[in-house]
Amino acid sequence: MTTARIELDENGQDPNRWRALFVIAIASLMVVLDASIVNIALPSAQLDLGISDANRQWVITAYSLAFGSLLLLGGRISDYVGRKKIFIIGLIGFAAASGLGGIASSQGLLFGARALQGAFAALLAPAALALINVTFTIPKERARAFGVYGAISGGGAAIGLILGGVLTEYANWRWCLGVNVPIALIAVLLAIPFIHESKASGDKTYDIPGAVTVTLGLVSLVYGFSQAAINGWTDFVTYKFFILATVFLVAFFVIERMVPNPLLPLRVITERNRGGSYLASLLVGTGLFAMFLFLSIYMQGFLNYSSLRSGFAFLPFSAGVIVFAGVASQLLPRIGPKPLMTTGLVAGAAGLLLLSQITPSSTYVKDILPALIIMSSGLALFFIPSASTGLHNAGGHDAGVAGAVLNTSQQIGGSLGAALLNTVAISSAATYAKANTALGDKVEVFAQVHGFSMAFRYGAGFLLLAAIVTIVTINIGKDSLVESDSAAIH
Repeated sequence: MTTARIELDENGQDPNRWRALFVIAIASLMVVLDASIVNIALPSAQLDLGISDANRQWVITAYSLAFGSLLLLGGRISDYVGRKKIFIIGLIGFAAASGLGGIASSQGLLFGARALQGAFAALLAPAALALINVTFTIPKERARAFGVYGAISGGGAAIGLILGGVLTEYANWRWCLGVNVPIALIAVLLAIPFIHESKASGDKTYDIPGAVTVTLGLVSLVYGFSQAAINGWTDFVTYKFFILATVFLVAFFVIERMVPNPLLPLRVITERNRGGSYLASLLVGTGLFAMFLFLSIYMQGFLNYSSLRSGFAFLPFSAGVIVFAGVASQLLPRIGPKPLMTTGLVAGAAGLLLLSQITPSSTYVKDILPALIIMSSGLALFFIPSASTGLHNAGGHDAGVAGAVLNTSQQIGGSLGAALLNTVAISSAATYAKANTALGDKVEVFAQVHGFSMAFRYGAGFLLLAAIVTIVTINIGKDSLVESDSAAIH
């Protein structure tokens, strides 16, 4: 790894490292919350631009698809061109795409702007994670830095729902996109003096065939799940995209074994601790989606909450993640990642199972709030060590791509969860309605809530599966984590 010449403090550390973390935190929060901020604003945007019910999902999916499918390439670009430079380019591009979406006059322009946001987020996110990895060289400080990142990853989506409610109710849905412009520009101005440049050394050629095949494969996979939610699992169109996804993804891994400088070096994912962290993160992304989407619909549709009140109803979740992220960052150097990750995933699954008990007459304080608190504490215990373990022993050359794989797993997991769990909810509701016609006019209400309940149960299943993956794959303790981190940065 090569770095720009900087003046170090008396401990041999970058004196601006905590200021740099503040800038990285601003940018990371903007990227994470933008995946959810439009959820609350979507009904207003749909009415304003005449978006059909069939197409409204693309306001969400265009962002997550572009983000998830381009992250690997974004990670390599940040490694080779320079992490600070790509971080700043990502911020400027994200601001421009947000501004374009904020003034969109048609649904096509809005979808395109959201995809463009995702593309620049794919540059920004891995650069941010790699910058944390190379800026903080003391293991305890790095754990605290990853604690900040973990709090943002866990609480950002809920904060996005709150901010979306505030902006939609008191301003306009367009500000849910436009608000990114001043934030991103402020981050650029702060990044220039406080963040120092770092690059990977060695071979810097790009794996274009790998980039094309993995992007097409991931897009086909997520689109296939989206079609399953619309057309059902028996429709040939659904399987056509799954077949395409399989062909492209198999071709991608074949290419990665053959090219001299692959987009995703198999050494990055075959190391058991990193690979386990990536797989667990994908499963968490898939299962966690159920909570935000269906609970938001439940609050507005059954508790009759306004968009603003629905957003604030998620505030205890955000607060819990932030509080327990601090706890996790303190415990990580003492007990290692495996106990924290396993405990957190079991707690997260317990919270989703508690949510699965809701009925049309449930209340927020009694039936929802306890589940939110349990989930937030558990997921914070998972996010911090998984961020650290996902970059375990990656070294300077692969820091960006290792961070990109971690982000990719979360984003693709969320995209898969959006399609898969929506299919579960719809099919479960239809089955319930057919079996309970005696409920008369009430059957539709009970059927919809039953669909939500089943989605929560499936989500809990994904989190428990992630816990099993963690138990089987993660084998580094506190001592080896500290030693490997120290070795990776020298």
